[in-house]
Amino acid sequence: MTTQSQMLKGILEGCILSLMEHREVYGYEISTLLEDSGLTFVSEGSIYPLLLRMQKDQLIEGTLRPAAGAGGPPRKYYNLTDKGLHVLQQFKEHWGTLKDSVDHILTRGGQSR
Repeated sequence: MTTQSQMLKGILEGCILSLMEHREVYGYEISTLLEDSGLTFVSEGSIYPLLLRMQKDQLIEGTLRPAAGAGGPPRKYYNLTDKGLHVLQQFKEHWGTLKDSVDHILTRGGQSR
C-alpha cells in the first residue's frame, strides 16, 4: 500500500466517523454523503472494507434493519461507539493542526507567519 493510499484511508476513516457523529447511516448513504461533499474519487467498493475494519476495531457498530417501504433488501446501519467517538475527537484535533500547517506552507512557501 502506498503512502498516499494510507493517508487517504486515515482521512476517509475520520470523515466516515464524522458522518456518524450525530446519527446512524448506512453504507450507500455514506458513499453519497462523501460524494456530495466533494470526495468524488471514493468508490462505494472502497467504503465497505473500511467499514468492516472499523467495526472489527470497535469504532462503529452495525445493525441490520429491514428496508423502509415495500420489501427492499435490509440495510446495515452504522453508528459510533464510545471508542469511535474518542478516535473522531483525536482525528479532529490532529486534522486541524495538520491542515493549518499545510495551508501555511502552500500559501506562504514556508515563510514565517
